[in-house]
Amino acid sequence: MNDAVSEIPTSDPLATFGAWFAEARESEPNDSNAMALATATPGGLPSVRMVLLKEWGPEGFTFYTNAESRKGDEIRANPHAALLFHWKSLRRQVRIEGPLSEVLPAQADAYFHSRPSVSQIGSAASDQSRPLDDRATYLSRVEQLQAQVGDGEVPRPSHWTGFTLDPQHIEFWLDRPNRLHDRRLFTRTPDGGWESGLLYP
Repeated sequence: MNDAVSEIPTSDPLATFGAWFAEARESEPNDSNAMALATATPGGLPSVRMVLLKEWGPEGFTFYTNAESRKGDEIRANPHAALLFHWKSLRRQVRIEGPLSEVLPAQADAYFHSRPSVSQIGSAASDQSRPLDDRATYLSRVEQLQAQVGDGEVPRPSHWTGFTLDPQHIEFWLDRPNRLHDRRLFTRTPDGGWESGLLYP
C-alpha cells in the first residue's frame, strides 16, 4: 500500500457512504446505523445526541423523533444539522451537514407502524425531554396506553415525525498510522454535483 495516496474515492460520495455503511453493518457489534445528531438554537447554542439512521439515499438521510423534544424544538427554529457516524471497528468516520425537511405524514405513519408495538407505545406515552417526577409515572402511562390499545393499532402522535437531512457537505475520515489520517471533503455544487478535495488531518 502506498501511504502517499488517498484511499478515499474522489467521486460520488453517496456511493462511498453506501460501501462504508455496508461494511459497518457487517463489522459493528451494535447499532451500525447510530449517528450523532448536532442541532442548534437560533442563537447558536449547540446540542448533540445519538439517533438512528432509518433511511438514506439520493434524497438525504432520515431519522425519526418526537418533534416536541429539545432537538425537535431546535430543528423547527433552525432547520440545519450535522451528522457524525463513527465506526470504531473500521476506524472510519463520516461527517454530513445540511438543511433539514420534515417527512410527509404517510412516511412517518409507515415507519412508526413498522416498529415493535411496545416501541410505538413507549414513544406515544413519552413527553420526550420534559421533566419526569418519577420513572414509575412513565411506566404507568405505558401500561395505561397498552391497556387502551390492546391488540389494536397504536395511533401515531402528530408530533412524532421524521426529518431528512439534505447533504451539502460530506467528509470521509480514515485512520492512518501515527495519526497521519486521510480526510476528503465533498461539497455540493450549484448544479447538484459534487466537488472534493483533501484536508489536512
